[in-house]
Amino acid sequence: MLLRFSPTSPFVRKVRVAAALLGQTLEIEPADTLDPNDTLRRQNPLGKVPALLADDGQVLFDSSVILAYLDMLAGGGRILPSDPKARIAALRREALADGMMDAGILLLYEARFRPVEKHEAKWLEHQEGKRTRALDAFEADAAPFDGTITVGDIALACALGWFDFRFEGKWRADRPGLVAWYEAFAAACPGFADSRPVA
Repeated sequence: MLLRFSPTSPFVRKVRVAAALLGQTLEIEPADTLDPNDTLRRQNPLGKVPALLADDGQVLFDSSVILAYLDMLAGGGRILPSDPKARIAALRREALADGMMDAGILLLYEARFRPVEKHEAKWLEHQEGKRTRALDAFEADAAPFDGTITVGDIALACALGWFDFRFEGKWRADRPGLVAWYEAFAAACPGFADSRPVA
């Protein structure tokens, strides 16, 4: 399987962590999401990473679909629980973490693609509000890491790691439960350190 990737994408990191956790080997190939000539746009019409070129020829995207696929290849029930209630809880956690990452990426893009004098304060506040509320919700529900890793846990850890990378770890202030959970997850999860984002 071939993964089209960017080394800084938290969504790509989700896939790399899941593959390492499940003992699956992925070849990786860089993709330039801004280059109209990159084959990525033919592989994923959205032109986004990650995109996984599976052995059967299909191309899978986005990260949540790829994680479900990798879990299926591993026999099912490994990172996507088989029990219906646990499955919904994991998917809900993944959705909140992914949404938090989306808000962070929009904040980053506003700074990257628009000059400072054209920044829209209401837009930035709107995205920061999403990110802050999600972080606070995770803090309110934070429990000690118990060794169980689901798609939701992978997504949350990748989001927090990316916030360390892009936003100087400011999320850590006043969130001791989430910090403790993250540090324990990072120490225990195969492939997490090796997939750290790099500039």
